[in-house]
Amino acid sequence: MASANTPRKPTIRDVARVAGVSHGTVSRYLNGGHWVSPDARSAVEDAIRTTGYTTNHAARSLATGKSGSIAFLLTEPQHLLFSDPTFALLLRGATEALAERSMTLVLLIADTEQEQANVERFVRAGHVDGVLLVSSHESDSLLASLVDAGVPVVCTGIPLGRGASVPNVSVDEVASARMMTRYLLERGHERIALITGPNDTPGGRFRLVGFREELGDRFDETLVEQGSYERASGDAAMTRLLERAPDIDAVFAASDVMAVGAIEALRRAGRRVPDDVAVAGFDDSGLAETHTPPLTTVRQPWSEISSTMVDMVLDVVDGRPRDAVILPTTLVVRATA
Repeated sequence: MASANTPRKPTIRDVARVAGVSHGTVSRYLNGGHWVSPDARSAVEDAIRTTGYTTNHAARSLATGKSGSIAFLLTEPQHLLFSDPTFALLLRGATEALAERSMTLVLLIADTEQEQANVERFVRAGHVDGVLLVSSHESDSLLASLVDAGVPVVCTGIPLGRGASVPNVSVDEVASARMMTRYLLERGHERIALITGPNDTPGGRFRLVGFREELGDRFDETLVEQGSYERASGDAAMTRLLERAPDIDAVFAASDVMAVGAIEALRRAGRRVPDDVAVAGFDDSGLAETHTPPLTTVRQPWSEISSTMVDMVLDVVDGRPRDAVILPTTLVVRATA
């Protein structure tokens, strides 16, 4: 039994009284802010701070049928969350976007079949309202299972095999790869190699397409090696390229992480960057700017990608259909090229 001296927790009616608005206005604000004017929103937010009101999430979930949380789903090995800075940027952006709506982000990592089965059960049980799928492989069945179960899902990048049937936020991979390839050609490089990502990922597949299209008749398939977006894979791919084509004068890696690995291989081989071989990456995830020398790369708008994904998944949760969104990239020229 609670003590008689225990202070009473503020209620939604206390917030309404302090804000000078109706109980219904406060309720609408707490359930997503629809049909709440900017003045009323500001008054409610001030009243919440004044009264110290906190939402009873259990009661709210029972009343609305929603959990108030969104899953950030990474279908990659766990170590990539820490070794690939792009995932951290998306995670931070999504967390901030949801925090502005008083919602929670739930991090889920599912690389193996067992992990994916566990995640599917968790999501289908209603523990989250929707899913931000931040990595997808064409061979994975989890995306199809979630979509077929009616779970609101938004993907980073075009989900291969599903096309426009799943809302997604992407950059123009083909045009971006063409932009970087064109830049290297304009700088006078003639033997340009590509370290691409896995072909069952949108970045791996479409950046290769852009590279090939921009080179046209000059494209040489022997100057293409595949990596896994990991640093060691960039190093190994660059080593294989040098063994096969020692006259390479530039390399375009499909991620900054792989570009850094490629630079390590070039240094071991006694090649100077950029004097002997120019190196370019893709992402501008923070690693490019802090690397020595700083990396020329394609900048993805990470904050806009994550906030747009949150907007889209919440729209889908509320029954408002969304289509694909394509955001622009920027060529960032630094010391390596």
